[in-house]
Amino acid sequence: MKLNLLLCGKTDFPWTATGMDLYSKRIKNYVPFDIKVLPDLKNTANLSADEIKTAEGQKILNAMAPSDFVILLDENGRNMSSVDFASDIQKLMNSGRKNIFFVIGGPYGFSKKVYERANDKISLSPMTFSHQIVRLIFLEQLYRAFTILNNEPYHHA
Repeated sequence: MKLNLLLCGKTDFPWTATGMDLYSKRIKNYVPFDIKVLPDLKNTANLSADEIKTAEGQKILNAMAPSDFVILLDENGRNMSSVDFASDIQKLMNSGRKNIFFVIGGPYGFSKKVYERANDKISLSPMTFSHQIVRLIFLEQLYRAFTILNNEPYHHA
């Protein structure tokens, strides 16, 4: 099984990129893991939010195979504890799936087609985070999930 994080656009904040790199390296100690960054859309000044979501959505869909399992990080997704998330990760690892994609969209969210393609949606919090900050928060939670699964002291529940 390979875990993938698919991002729309580059990470703008250097400190966020540094944190993402730290947790990405830690995650790779447990499972094959890759971060794929879709290039920013060009010439969007005259596009509506729906047009931007549609264009980003097509890039997202093109980045995955039909057999890939897709989980969107979405404000309307399932809320869960870190322990519950770890349990979900364990179930995915046991499922025999080859590629699992966690997807963080752009600032306007996902297109209808991306929602239709998704196998699951999760939320990191009832609060709203920028699509830049959520990248780091998600990677920390993914790392935390693996420490929980391995009974390591990082998670003190």
